[in-house]
Amino acid sequence: MKRVICRMDRCLGCRACELACAVEHSESRTLVTAVREAVKPRARIRVEAVDGGLHRTLALQCRQCEEPVCAQACISGGIRRDERTGDVLMDPGRCVACWSCIMVCPFGAIMRHEGLHRAVKCDHCPGRDIPACVEACPTGALVFVEFTAVTPHGLTEQRPHSQAERSDRIV
Repeated sequence: MKRVICRMDRCLGCRACELACAVEHSESRTLVTAVREAVKPRARIRVEAVDGGLHRTLALQCRQCEEPVCAQACISGGIRRDERTGDVLMDPGRCVACWSCIMVCPFGAIMRHEGLHRAVKCDHCPGRDIPACVEACPTGALVFVEFTAVTPHGLTEQRPHSQAERSDRIV
């Protein structure tokens, strides 16, 4: 199963990933019109400062856990694992905005979308081979790689998917 991972040593905190994600999840899927939409698009990734202000940043998004506590906490059954991809997905029609998933996510990766009044999280941009955030990252800090397992305690094993992913700029 592939995951989006941030290489902190390369992240500049430019937020290009946030912008690309918001545009990808907008109705229009173009920057010029997305900013004018009635319900503003919301990124499913966010850049945060880490290390107590030592100018290090990290792009944070859903880790697609093997045993997703968010799905267990969802009172409406709106979070499930996709049988084909293995991704943990949210059904927007079933979200009742109780925010239980936000409270239990050990990574803080699920966010409120106030405009839609529901929770949102990374979905790996369905219909794309590479998520928009990874494609937009100018330094290659975000990579889309194969992992064998993710638990609430972190990642367990990385397995590059192809020779291209073993290169200096993994995509």
